[in-house]
Amino acid sequence: MTAMSGRQLHKFGGSSLADPACYLRVVAILREYSGANDLVVVSAAGKTTNQLIEWVSQLEKDGRQAHETLQAIRAFQQQLIESLLDGETADALLTQLHFELGELARWGESPLSEAQVASVLGHGEVWSARLLATLLTQQQLPATSVDSRLFLRAERAAQPEVDRGQSWPLLQEQLAQHNQYRVVITGFMARNQAGDTVLLGRNGSDYSATVIGALADVTRVTIWSDVAGVYSADPRKVEDACLLPLLRLDEASELARLAAPVLHSRTLQPVAQSAIDLTLRCSHEPESGSTRVERVLASGRGAKIITSLDDVCLIALTIPRSHDIALVEAELERILSRAQLQPLAQSVEADKGRIQLAYTGEVVNSVLALLQDSGVAAELRLRDGFSLVAAVGAGVVSNAIHCYGFYQQLKGQPVEFMAESRSGLSLVAVLRKADTDRLLPRIHQSLFQAQKRIGLVLCGKGNIGSRWLSLYDSQRVALEKRHGMSFTLIGVVDSSRLWIDLAGIEPQKALDHFDDVAQAYQPGAWIDTLAAHDYDDVIVLDVTASAELSARYPQIAEAGLHLISANKVAGSASGEQYHAVIDAFAKNSRLWLYNATVGAGLPVNHTVRDLSESGDVIIALSGIFSGTLSWLFQQYDGSIPFSQLVELAWQQGLTEPDPRHDLDGSDVMRKLVILARESGLDLEPEQVKVESLVPISLAELSIDAFFEQATELDELLLERLVKAKKEDKVLRYVARLDRHGKAAVGVEALPVEHALANLLPCDNIFAIESRWYRENPLVIRGPGAGRDVTAGALLSDINRLAGML
Repeated sequence: MTAMSGRQLHKFGGSSLADPACYLRVVAILREYSGANDLVVVSAAGKTTNQLIEWVSQLEKDGRQAHETLQAIRAFQQQLIESLLDGETADALLTQLHFELGELARWGESPLSEAQVASVLGHGEVWSARLLATLLTQQQLPATSVDSRLFLRAERAAQPEVDRGQSWPLLQEQLAQHNQYRVVITGFMARNQAGDTVLLGRNGSDYSATVIGALADVTRVTIWSDVAGVYSADPRKVEDACLLPLLRLDEASELARLAAPVLHSRTLQPVAQSAIDLTLRCSHEPESGSTRVERVLASGRGAKIITSLDDVCLIALTIPRSHDIALVEAELERILSRAQLQPLAQSVEADKGRIQLAYTGEVVNSVLALLQDSGVAAELRLRDGFSLVAAVGAGVVSNAIHCYGFYQQLKGQPVEFMAESRSGLSLVAVLRKADTDRLLPRIHQSLFQAQKRIGLVLCGKGNIGSRWLSLYDSQRVALEKRHGMSFTLIGVVDSSRLWIDLAGIEPQKALDHFDDVAQAYQPGAWIDTLAAHDYDDVIVLDVTASAELSARYPQIAEAGLHLISANKVAGSASGEQYHAVIDAFAKNSRLWLYNATVGAGLPVNHTVRDLSESGDVIIALSGIFSGTLSWLFQQYDGSIPFSQLVELAWQQGLTEPDPRHDLDGSDVMRKLVILARESGLDLEPEQVKVESLVPISLAELSIDAFFEQATELDELLLERLVKAKKEDKVLRYVARLDRHGKAAVGVEALPVEHALANLLPCDNIFAIESRWYRENPLVIRGPGAGRDVTAGALLSDINRLAGML
């Protein structure tokens, strides 16, 4: 049997199964993110394995304490079952649990063999797998539990390795028996040739997850834990640590080799030897981000991660002067490589005849015993009480700035030795009794806080601008953590005045203090002022509808500034003007993003562009492109005059500052032109047939005069509404474009059951017909107007632009 296409494996650690709420969260995750044939590997719930280790230890010391520990284990497991299951299902699992605990108690009456101890410690995984599979089935997600000892084969060793040749056919047999079931598998355990349980060592569940994934030929292994992935430092110790969405496999392996808690070296071995994609995610907040381990070895430019480790021990080898230290070093490398026990760091002092090897306290005794038995020509001494800090990243050892910053922060520290990894992927310092909790943030700040400083300039402080200021103020910290950059508001500009302060403007004060601080400026002068900034990059946000400002877009690019637009004028200008803007930004290597110009926060521009760039051909675009006109015509049933609805929409901020820019169809026309260009068509604005709802007599009036005489709008539309009602139709303002460039926007009478007739007020709908979506158009629907969604679209483009930087 071969694994089904697209099968994935999900691994859940003990913290993801710590209580009944966690189990239910895991069920929700599997409902959302897994398929019917997916595999699930689980650790023991909560601290169960630690409690079992404690019970084994207490058996020889204090029988009463051992009994109490076993009862605590019983109570915890029983409470999980009773909280999550009911009726006969719960009774069946409780009966199994009590039988197994009774068997453990009987084993405890006599000294336990090594094989029995391993079997005892594996019970937590058995209980987790059985409970989760039963709960999934109860929640209409058919599942079954499988003991990994039925198919994983490994022999006992300091770091047991799964024998894949023996394990593969046994796993295929198990999978063949459970088609269309989620198979919940115990982690941490295998079985040897004698039939005894073999534990796969520290964090063996993660290793068993990736090795099972490789054996089952899954496409992806997702390790769900209590963190979202790999950060630039431990976020519990460094407040401004940022999540790394992508990490190279060699960097991940180096981080794991240095015993970082989020990754483990043996976990990555099956990934490196297969086509598996590995993703790390947080089970407590599934949408909080993730880290994907990439199987690439491209050149790197420096450190990405600062990591630390306490409980480090040194094995000091003193070599007699009669021996060649280089030969002893080579012999050590051979012995340790064969046993897969390479040190965290190594120091060779040829003049002193001394080699020092750094290991975690967990494995150092095994290494010491190995070296004592090997007959290596050296006197061995174990030293404890050390810590380790390291900077990890491809190219770190050749990055002069990062090396200098790392060494500078270690001045005055009790450094035992420093080393560069042979791979060039890490700088490591081993220290005596150092306070790594205080040292880590300093190194992190020294290396990474010199990253990009981004200045932001807001053009337009009306409805959308004021809402963006509020949103930016609430999201700034998250924005900076996400990208590892600082973002500072350095300017607010309106049609005649500006406030520029390169030291920074507090967003919540920008509007209140603008009138007191702002100064008049000559057209375009503010762009020249910003050209002298000392930020790494400056982003201008244009939330106006100004033709004058859009005409200065090339000047913005030439000043070295990036641009994010909600202003539609440039994107829908003549082809000559539009391409002049495109060329200016390309020539100056600046970025221009404008997703907010169409559909507010809806991902319309991205989708149309991606389809076109992916080889698809857009055949037609249609829909309701104006949230304002959507709202007006959804409300317009004749009970309230159309002119009154327009004024109400204007008061609620649903229209452009001048509502005639919505009513005359120019706003919809501009969006259609922008989308046409995103789809690869060279559509000119004058090619679009536009029906205006603004009488010529109202076109040139002031806004106040317009509203005073707006009843003229009612006469134009009432007759069409009455006619539509007679035909059981409704009026909607629709945009249409075909691949031949035929384009029109205007009022149409549509059947009441038509898709375009049944939207929520303010909703936009975009129907995209293409070669790939000919029979069933791709539809994007949602709020297309309003200050909140437009402000959100601007922030989305800032995120996107920051990622591109």
